[in-house]
Amino acid sequence: MDRHQILSELEFKAVRSSGPGWQHVNKTSTKVELRFDPASSQGLSDSECLIVVNRLARRMDKDGLIRLTEDNSRSQLRNKQVVSDRLITLIEEALKPRKRRRPTRPTRASKEARLKGKKLHSEKKRSRRRPDID
Repeated sequence: MDRHQILSELEFKAVRSSGPGWQHVNKTSTKVELRFDPASSQGLSDSECLIVVNRLARRMDKDGLIRLTEDNSRSQLRNKQVVSDRLITLIEEALKPRKRRRPTRPTRASKEARLKGKKLHSEKKRSRRRPDID
């Protein structure tokens, strides 16, 4: 993964922030929308591109673009930096190899504790029943 190449491929769009505001929010475009196309990125190898597309499929739109927005800061530059960092961490997390799960078996103590809990629960239920009169 070539971080600098990816950062050079990003497309930014500045829009007005939503929500209540005074004069400042009505005249400045500080909200930043980032678009990134992993399929045509030169910063990712083919295998990395496949991994990113598969693992970040839920974050992609129908065009195959990853879209992120940021509007926490009143500075457009700061919002650009934050959203760029978020994208890089997303890609790095997607490229991390997943740990394989080691199948385990329950211990004897955990089995006994589970059965003891079930027995206590059934006793509680049995004690609430109407008495059996013969």
